[in-house]
Amino acid sequence: RNTVGPTCTWYWGYEVPGCCVIHNTNFAGTKMLRSIRSTQALRSVSQVPSSSVVCTTQVPRVWTTPLQTACVMPTTTWRAKSTDTGSTVAFPPLDTFVRRHIGPSDEKLQEMLATLDLPSLDALIDKTVPQNIRRPPLDLETNPGQGPRGEHEVLAELRAMVSRNKVLRSFIGMGYYGTLTPTVIQRCMLENPGWYTPYTPYQAEISQGRLQALLNYQTMVADLTGLPFSNASLLDEATAAAEAVAMCFSVGRQKIRSFFISEDCHPQTLAVVATRAQALGIDLVVGDPKTFDIAKVPVCGVLVQYPNTDGTIVDYTDFIKSAHEHNALVVMGADLLSLTMLRSPGEQGADIAYGSAQRFGVPMGYGGPHAAFLATKDELKRQMPGRLVGVSKDAQGNPAIRMALQTREQHIRREKATSNICTAQVLLANIAGMYAVYHGPEGLTQIAQRTHDMTRALAEGLSRLGYQTNKDTAFFDTIRVDSLGEGGADEIMQAAVNKGINLRKLDDDSVGISLDETATDTDLETLFEVFSEAVADKHKKQPTLSLKEIQSSLGTTDPMHRFKRKTKFLEHPVFNTFHTEHELLRYMYRLQSKDLGLNTSMIPLGSCTMKLNAATEMYPITWPEISHLHPFVPTDQAEGSAIMHRELERYLAKIGGFHAASLQPNAGSQGEFAGLLCIKKYLQRKGQSQRRVCLIPTSAHGTNPASAVMAGMSVVIVACDKEGNVDLKDLKAKAEKHKDDLAALMVTYPSTHGVFEESIADICKTIHDFGGQVYMDGANMNAQVGITSPGQCGADVCHFNLHKTFCIPHGGGGPGVGAIAVAKHLEPFLPDSAVIPAGGSDSVGSIAAAPWGSSSIMPIPYLYIKMMGSQGLKKATQVAILNANYMAKKLSQHFPILYRGKNSMIGHEFILDCRQFKNSTGVEAEDIAKRLMDYGFHAPTLAFPITNTLMIEPTESESKEELDRFCHALISIRGEIRDIEEGRADKADNVLQHAPHTQQVVMADEWKRPYTRERAAFPAPWLRVHKHWPSVGRVEGAFGDRNLVCSCPPIESYMSL
Repeated sequence: RNTVGPTCTWYWGYEVPGCCVIHNTNFAGTKMLRSIRSTQALRSVSQVPSSSVVCTTQVPRVWTTPLQTACVMPTTTWRAKSTDTGSTVAFPPLDTFVRRHIGPSDEKLQEMLATLDLPSLDALIDKTVPQNIRRPPLDLETNPGQGPRGEHEVLAELRAMVSRNKVLRSFIGMGYYGTLTPTVIQRCMLENPGWYTPYTPYQAEISQGRLQALLNYQTMVADLTGLPFSNASLLDEATAAAEAVAMCFSVGRQKIRSFFISEDCHPQTLAVVATRAQALGIDLVVGDPKTFDIAKVPVCGVLVQYPNTDGTIVDYTDFIKSAHEHNALVVMGADLLSLTMLRSPGEQGADIAYGSAQRFGVPMGYGGPHAAFLATKDELKRQMPGRLVGVSKDAQGNPAIRMALQTREQHIRREKATSNICTAQVLLANIAGMYAVYHGPEGLTQIAQRTHDMTRALAEGLSRLGYQTNKDTAFFDTIRVDSLGEGGADEIMQAAVNKGINLRKLDDDSVGISLDETATDTDLETLFEVFSEAVADKHKKQPTLSLKEIQSSLGTTDPMHRFKRKTKFLEHPVFNTFHTEHELLRYMYRLQSKDLGLNTSMIPLGSCTMKLNAATEMYPITWPEISHLHPFVPTDQAEGSAIMHRELERYLAKIGGFHAASLQPNAGSQGEFAGLLCIKKYLQRKGQSQRRVCLIPTSAHGTNPASAVMAGMSVVIVACDKEGNVDLKDLKAKAEKHKDDLAALMVTYPSTHGVFEESIADICKTIHDFGGQVYMDGANMNAQVGITSPGQCGADVCHFNLHKTFCIPHGGGGPGVGAIAVAKHLEPFLPDSAVIPAGGSDSVGSIAAAPWGSSSIMPIPYLYIKMMGSQGLKKATQVAILNANYMAKKLSQHFPILYRGKNSMIGHEFILDCRQFKNSTGVEAEDIAKRLMDYGFHAPTLAFPITNTLMIEPTESESKEELDRFCHALISIRGEIRDIEEGRADKADNVLQHAPHTQQVVMADEWKRPYTRERAAFPAPWLRVHKHWPSVGRVEGAFGDRNLVCSCPPIESYMSL
């Protein structure tokens, strides 16, 4: 209610050409008119009620929102515009972003260019990128003369935009619930770069913090579901269900091609499962478990939801028994909070359980990101999709955690992978797990009991008002109100909206109401008012209800009691210790300190693009207008998000050289799947359903063949030549061989070998000549933006890893977004939603649960693009390529660079060949990776795409000083290898073989190693200023896989390792 400042706040707007609305609650309309007329940029002005003015102008329009929801800026940020194309900004902002995002200063850029004997960035690109694929200049701005934007200006503009969203109380349910994120978790994890900037924990020795947090998450899921093995999260609830279906199909060796799914599942789950099943050739049988006769219709598995989508809790005992008698696996969708009170899926005999951990402290976020879970029985653990964290031991015998069964990763198993899922939702899983740590079993049960009791009180009150509810059946947090009469559901829905509440329409005369931990007495009283007024309208008398009296009258008779859980859960000390804020704060900090993120040093992982995740980009994700929207609210309540989505889709399409885009795929792997389905359906509509062959070069990303198989295609591998390029002769031979059934080529550009292939346009043309389409993997878009584009190369569809090129943080292994952009002929097939229209006119179906996927993190790429602008984006690409070539030049005197393009240049990444060291010294790339930890660095990508190599990608965000430090570390390590080669160090007992060195090892009383403690732990001068210590020694992976422990073991069991 504070009044901030005496002046109006101005922003650029988007809606109607030449028109804006200015709101200001502390200005009278006449005063505002005088202020506006004084700009001389306005053609006409008309007054609207008291505090608002509508303006029509000849120049780009401006608008603001009420001060209580807008970021206030001084009037000097108002930019009067003329009609010419040049910038007319008298006082440009000083907080521009490009110079903050790009690491090297202009002076340092010149030094790096001089190292390469190049005069300019343009000369670098001319020497590196083929001329025939160079694009026209990017033109993203609607006002080209505007000049660079200020961070606060763009942030305020976004705030004004999303303030058009209407944040109501949403009791819609359907797997999405309001939740109270503990502030200590929001502040110290969600908003903390120590948690959101690390990469997937492949290097376990510097990842123990988030690995422990993931182990907590897996333990939480395993305990609540009653199944011993849980993975480390999946993308969302609906895709987890689809993964479970595919898992059943795979376990049955694809002999039975039918699968039963209950019609009482959430509609988005049914839609995503249907999309996946159709692609895999699974006949999906949708029906009622009570009437389905499994004896007559053999199926490989059955899927039921518990509680089901309208809240009813069903006893599936007989159905599960029948399924097992007929050799079908049982999948059960479950709600984690309800499982604190209900019998677990494992107790009921389910083989697989899936669901969402969203309501454990993760905001709804208009659809995501959220962590889904999948848990299973012991005998199915090796068929489980996604990542699995397990306990092992380090070189000193101490307990250590690592990702278990890593050989299931797609870049190794390729087309034989059980799933194309190559990521998780680690940041969100860690939030959910920490929510359970903070509340403990008693706290979670109290939240569940309160939610259930409030739902019982709601059902009782509505029954007293004369409404037909399911109060006499078992439910947890959701009730249905039936027999509202023709049009009655719409009337109730609108009446509720008028009082600030969203409900769910089940059908024309039924609504659903789902409560959650955020519900209050006021919410229930408001709901009673809504239904009371509807009764009064019909009977001319408004009943009165006392919530306190209803609550006291509930008694102990509860139909849910026959499903009551009797087994204990979350008994491990981690869930029973950190229940005060101080203790949790310190626990999270201890875990964070074990991990190396971008807040410590560069993470030069090739093909992963670990660039700056700017604070300004991250700042909006917890705004209520973004984080508190239910994904299925009426679209008029999400106008601000819709504007942002449309703008971001437009940007991505332009950047990619395409016609349209979809934001729905919530991982790169899902973008691949969606793009291939678009190709497949396009060919089907052309009457070419027989086209199912997908050509994939050996240099492609490992998810490519896994995605092609998941899309129902047959993979044919194309060779690469000795220079690492696609073998054109082999490509043309295989394209001609499959000319009648060729569907697509999947190609990464620049290649995973780190070079711009000169023949990419010819490659695309060859595929088109033989009737196929080209799918370009956008993993390496950071080398394309503003210089070339997939469309310019000849591709038909491409996915963009918004968690790479466009700055969404990796979160320690998720979230990610795999938005796709397509040529015009593929636009009709873009993904859609079963609940809210969001896709093409002839859509391939739903890829993710929510219409716009992980909407709450879309402000990150949106702000990145807006703040960088067309020129800034191009410069970022140029500097990314420069940084890589500069490092390659410095390192080439010490390590062979495996592949180079024309003019001996590389793209934005390069491969160090370490294979020659093994025979002479016993040193492998892994030893170098572990030794880099002693220098304070995360290793480059190890053993991909070539075994015993390191692939380095520095990105544009790293300064020359940081690049030099990393090069210094590698050159120093090369000297340590040379010591072995020349006999100064023992082949078996040396500083590399024992790396990394922990504090425990270095500070031990006994030291028998042939090198000094100082050389072990402080091999570089910068380590005297700051040292990041690995928290465990080298982890033994094989031991962990042989002795698979994937939940928090008893404390005493650690002692036996």
